[in-house]
This record gives sequence, C-alpha cells and structure tokens, in this order.
Amino acid sequence: MLWLVVALLAGRQMAVVLQQPPGERLTDLETWIGEHGVLHVTGSLYDSDRFTGTPFAGLVLKPLTRTAEQSLGVAWTFGSLLLVAALGLVAARALPGPVSRRTALLAAPVAISLLMLSLPVRNALQLGQTSILPVLLVLLACFATRGERASGVLIGIAAALQPTVLLFAVLLRLTGRRRAAATGAGAFAACTALAWAAMPQDSWTYWVHHVAGAGLGDGTDGLANQSLHGALLRLGLAGPAEIVVFLLLAAAVCCVGLRRAVRYANDGQLLLAVAVTGCVAVAVSPTAWQHQLLWVLLAVVGRAGERACDRLVWPAIVVLVITLPGKILLPNTAAALPLRDNVLLIAALGAACAAPFLPRTSPYWQRPIPTDYATPVPARWGRVPLLPFWQRVLSRPNLLLELLLIRVVYSAYAQVRLAATAGRPAAEKHGRQIHSLERWLHIDIEQWANHAVVHIGWLKAFFDYYYATFHFIVPLAILGVLYVRRPADYRWARSTLGFATLAALLGFWLYPLAPPRLMPGLGFIDTVHGVQDFAKPDYGALTSMTNQYAAMPSLHFGWSLWCGVMIVLMAPKPWMKALGLLHPLFTVSAIVATANHWVLDAVGGALVIGLGFALTYVLAGPRTLRPMVAAGATAEGGRGVPAAGTARERTGETVSSTG
Repeated sequence: MLWLVVALLAGRQMAVVLQQPPGERLTDLETWIGEHGVLHVTGSLYDSDRFTGTPFAGLVLKPLTRTAEQSLGVAWTFGSLLLVAALGLVAARALPGPVSRRTALLAAPVAISLLMLSLPVRNALQLGQTSILPVLLVLLACFATRGERASGVLIGIAAALQPTVLLFAVLLRLTGRRRAAATGAGAFAACTALAWAAMPQDSWTYWVHHVAGAGLGDGTDGLANQSLHGALLRLGLAGPAEIVVFLLLAAAVCCVGLRRAVRYANDGQLLLAVAVTGCVAVAVSPTAWQHQLLWVLLAVVGRAGERACDRLVWPAIVVLVITLPGKILLPNTAAALPLRDNVLLIAALGAACAAPFLPRTSPYWQRPIPTDYATPVPARWGRVPLLPFWQRVLSRPNLLLELLLIRVVYSAYAQVRLAATAGRPAAEKHGRQIHSLERWLHIDIEQWANHAVVHIGWLKAFFDYYYATFHFIVPLAILGVLYVRRPADYRWARSTLGFATLAALLGFWLYPLAPPRLMPGLGFIDTVHGVQDFAKPDYGALTSMTNQYAAMPSLHFGWSLWCGVMIVLMAPKPWMKALGLLHPLFTVSAIVATANHWVLDAVGGALVIGLGFALTYVLAGPRTLRPMVAAGATAEGGRGVPAAGTARERTGETVSSTG
C-alpha cells in the first residue's frame, strides 16, 4: 500500500508539472535552455541574473540545448522523479542500526513519500532545478560506493554544482578518510578549472564578482533565501557590518556543526552526520534557495528525547517545517514574522547546532523512558473503544508540537472552509429553504432580534464585540487551563473539538448557506460588517478573506457550546458551572442578533459538537478515569501505570471517576 502511495504521488507530481501552461512549467529550465535561453546566448551566462548555477553546471547543461523542448520537459520531470526515488532508497538503507524488520520494510516508501511531499522537491520539479543531484551524489559517495577515490570524486562533482557541499570533504578529513577528502577537493578543483578554461569570463563573474553566486537570481534578502546571509539582510543589517556578522556566525556554525557531525559519524550515525553537515552548508551559504534545502529533511533520522512521548517531537517538527509553508505554521502577526520568514533556516540551525540527538551508546536509544497511561473506567459497550491503542496519557504533550498541531489544523480548516465556496444562487436558495423551515416551526426570530438590537446602541455594541472577540479567546483559554491543570483531560477535550470541526467542514462543503445578512429582500441589517452591496455578487472585499456562505453549521455556537460543556464537566464549583453556561447563551444571542446566522445554524453547531463527543467516546472510550491504581502496577508491554497519588504529584491534576 505504501508503494502504491509512492506511485500515486509520483504520478501526481509529474501531472502537476506537465499540465501547467508552457510559460509556467519548468521556468528555470526554460530560462536556461529554451529557444532564447541563457545557454543559447553567446555572451556571459551572468549578463542577467536568470542563471544561478555554477559555470560547471552551465558547461554540463549546454549539450541539452540541442534537445527538443517538449520531450526534454517530460524527460527532465521523469528523470527528477527517478532521482528522488534513488535518494529515498539510499537514505532508507543508510539508517543507523539496529533496524527492525518493520522499519526496514517501511523505510524506503516512507522516505520517498516524504521527499515527494517536501517543499524543496516540489520547488525543484516545478522550476526544473538540478538541486536534487548534489544531495544524491553525496549520499552515494557516503553509502553506495567502494573505495575512497570514488567517494571523493562524487563529492567533488557535487561541490562543483553547489559549492558549499565542499564542506563534506572537511567531514571526510575529520573522520579519518583523508584520501577521500583530498580526492574530493581535487575533483572539485578539476571541474572548476575545466569550467574556467572553457568559460573564463563566466567563471570570473561567478567566483569573483558575485562571490560564489551571491546576488544571482532573486534578491538576496528575499524570503526564498534561507541562509544566515539572507536572514541578516531581512533583519535590516547591510554593508560591511552585515558581512562581518555573517562571517562570524558562519564560522561558529561550521565549528559547532562539523564537530557534532564528526561525533555522530564516529557513533555509527553517518546519515545523521551527513544531514547535519548539509544543514551547516545551508546556513553558511551566501544563498540557499528553497530547492536546495533537502538536507533539513534528512535530519529527521536523528533521535532526540529520552522519553517515549518525546521521541516523535523532532521528526514531526522537521516534517511539518519541510512540507508546509511558514504562513501555515505560524500566524500572520508582527511578533511571529521573524520566525515565520526564517523557519527553514531555524530548522537547519537546530539540526546543525542545537538538537539533542542521542548517541547509540545511550541507554535510551532503544528503550526510552516509557509513557505513563491512565486507566479509564470500563465502557458501556463491548466495542468501545474501537481504537484500544489510543490510550489516555497522564503527562502533558510537548507544548511546541501541540501549538504546531493546533496551528496547522486551524490553517487547514481555514483553507478548506475558504475552498468550499458555492455560487450565490445556491447559497441564497438554501437560505430561503432554512427561512421557510423556521417559519413553519415558528422559530424565525432572527429579524425581530436583529432590528430590536439595532435600536439599542449599547446592546448592539456588546453583541458586535462578543461575536468578533470571544469566538477564539474562550476555547483557547479552556484548552490552556486543561493543558496546565488537567493534561489527561486535555487530550480528550482537544480531540472532541477537532472531530466537531472536521464535521462542520463537511457541512460547509455539502450545504453552502447564505446567512441572514446576505439574503436580499428580507430586511436584515449587518451590524458587524456594515452595509453590504447586494448588486455585487462578491459582496465587496469580505469574500477574499473568508467564505461568506459557510453558515451551516454555526461553529460560533458549536465552539461556545463545547466551552460550556467543558466548564460544566471540569469546574469544581457550582457558580463556575453556571457562569460557563452563559457563554453559549450570549453567543447564540450574538449570532442571531447580528444577522450572521439562522437559528437552525445554531442547531447544526450543537449537532456537530455532539458528534465530536460521540466519535471521541467510540474511538477512545469514556472520559472518566479509575480513581485508584495499585502502586507499582504495570500494564502489558512494560508500560508503567502509576499510582493515583504519583499522577497527582506529577501532573497537578486530581484523577477521579466523576471528573
């Protein structure tokens, strides 16, 4: 099945590239070798900034200018996919041992799938870049060749295509492979000299005028350049001061990163050593474009964390960073911009200098500290939970990973919600259906409530503020309190909210519905967004930010009802429980009074929340936990189940059958 997934991903990648219009397909390849491409020009390759490769790369690519453009595009895309497959196979075989049989079977398809989904590979395929080849050459040199001379030659050729790869010759030298290091440096010098002899003007321009390619292509301070040099320029440094700071930081990163790489290589983790060295090369390069950042993904093989519950944190962070753009990982706020704009560089620096990867001699390498699981009360039905392995953990999840998970899920929710658009006629037709049904049920109170609130200034201001503000603040506050005070209940609560939100997305997609404020002829007043121009189908600029027809179900009310249920279940005092019920009451009043939802939208929101609770119960079992567990008892498989007192001391929560 995994190999089928690999084949489907490869087919999709090839289709995406080849189905693009000719002007948008393999743009860099077209710029180089097209009918009027750089490699056809008799002058210098660097008369413009369109060619960013080394002179040796230009020398290698020039024979391709005689190839038919259409057939070259197909062959280039298919050949790039083959290189990705070869890269995944070599990386899977290079995993540090001991490797279980299951890992050996799954490693190759999983590695190729991750490579296919990664931003560098997708970027390289769409642009027609050669950046996959140097990574493959280095891996072949380290893991698939016999003899130091062959290894050195491959690394030298890779460095001739991407100069900072020459750091691998330093790694070879520091790990005792002196002949391979010398051969690599010699091969690099030979390839560079060959290009210099064939294209002296181009070589002078690249190596001297542009200092190993700096300044070619997009602006060096652009977001595409994920190197220390690019980050310093984005932070506002410029001129000689920036160059000095960059050189000092690059020297420090090289020193720390290469020492760590040597330590991992001597420890038998050569693939991790290669990944760390590649991340150093990314950070210290004058320009490190997105298609050159595959080294960051290779760092996923590092094992960080002594506890079993922390073991997947580093791989998850690497996979998220390398497969999703920064705007999905972090919110669009001024405080987060330095992190968001440099997220790939930060990941590379983390792998090179900071991540606490375990040595193979560590007692936690094969046997991490086991996770403590809570013991739930028996379920009422024999087939609950359907996923018995999804057990409740007493300890808190990793905060960084949890924040990333929440952010990514919300970004996916926002994207799907925006994509689930429909035409104005269908949304208004469904609006008339809802309005007619409410009139038949005698619950069509929206217009009365809307006009009553409009004439009471303070009440209108209160509901407008409540609608716009508390939708996110209250759920996040409850999740935060549960994370700190009730970690075992936090996971259960987060899952219920997630399932409910997914169910709501299905409703947005299948039943687009215009809210009352966007129904012409019914006399509703939009108190939050102002007067809408019904002569324009897009209703102004609002539809560029959100899907205006995602009214059924109402997640405003659904999330507020979830908050009320959580407070009633968890709050220790009756007055707190009563106060918690005010939030859904105020929310349903606000969404109706501001004409943003129908009454039946709130009913739909309550239904998806109920579905979220039901799914969590069916899949994971009941929320309640057994009040006492014998001290020192252990579950099957060696996983410890602590006494209730120990759990309270560690997590700060009171485990009881009543919650």
